[in-house]
Amino acid sequence: MHARFLPKPHRFVYRIFMLAIDLDELPTLHRRLHLFSVNAPNLYSFHETDFLPTSEPLHNQSTNPVCNLISDKSSASSSTAASPLKSRVLAYLAARGTDLGPRARIELVTLPRVFGYLFNPVSFYFCYDSAGTCVAAISEVTNTFREMKPYFLGPETFRPFTPSAASTVSATPASATASGSFKLRTPKNFYVSPFSDVDVAFDFNLRPPTSTLSVQIDDYVGPDRTLTSTLTGPSRPLTDSRLAWFLLKYPLITVRIISLIHWHALLLWFKKIPWFAKAARPSDQRDLYRPHASLSRRQPDSSAP
Repeated sequence: MHARFLPKPHRFVYRIFMLAIDLDELPTLHRRLHLFSVNAPNLYSFHETDFLPTSEPLHNQSTNPVCNLISDKSSASSSTAASPLKSRVLAYLAARGTDLGPRARIELVTLPRVFGYLFNPVSFYFCYDSAGTCVAAISEVTNTFREMKPYFLGPETFRPFTPSAASTVSATPASATASGSFKLRTPKNFYVSPFSDVDVAFDFNLRPPTSTLSVQIDDYVGPDRTLTSTLTGPSRPLTDSRLAWFLLKYPLITVRIISLIHWHALLLWFKKIPWFAKAARPSDQRDLYRPHASLSRRQPDSSAP
């Protein structure tokens, strides 16, 4: 569900599916499933290079020493680009002071490639330590320019459910979720939509998945919530028969998602919602991977005669 509140209301709800993959199980899934392949073409495929490209430089890197550490460590060797995704995630976490231990588990909730085509508006990494406790999460946001920015939610962002908080949880009862969620409000500094400026705040509420998934990302301009996006649904076993059925139930889902994004952008334009050009504020788009060419173009000098 996606609902915009300001400056004019706009709301839509669509059914989709996502995969919840334990990264340790990628080789097993590749062997077990006929319709799903890892790092190889298939009707459904998962390519590790599509995610968390920490071997690449950060664009417009902030002065945050943690960001510097991540960039310096990952770009030191070109071989890092081919390292397994789990290794990159663990290195990313370690650079931010989170060591999961020798039996760490990473669960990634994401869309696969469908007939080779991928568009992933957001993927979620839920990171478990050796005791099986979810101690961190990463929300990896991708815009239609194929730029990518991860947002880290560390152990300090975890908030246990209280009786009052559990009673207000929308869409998913507390008994069906983990015992709390990762919550963080942070400046976006990223161009996601032409109808939201780059300096608004993302407000994350990510509940580690159990038998259900329930995540929410809101936009805030100062104290005002201007937009909310939620994703909820039950888990189902990953089988060839279910993947075959989803080819019919959700045909070309990744193409459909990118098409619907542009369709709703057109509807917002017809509603005369103010929009922001991507190239207008390049200095406010920070710490992202795979920058679009618009960010490297020279901007006009407003002080010139």
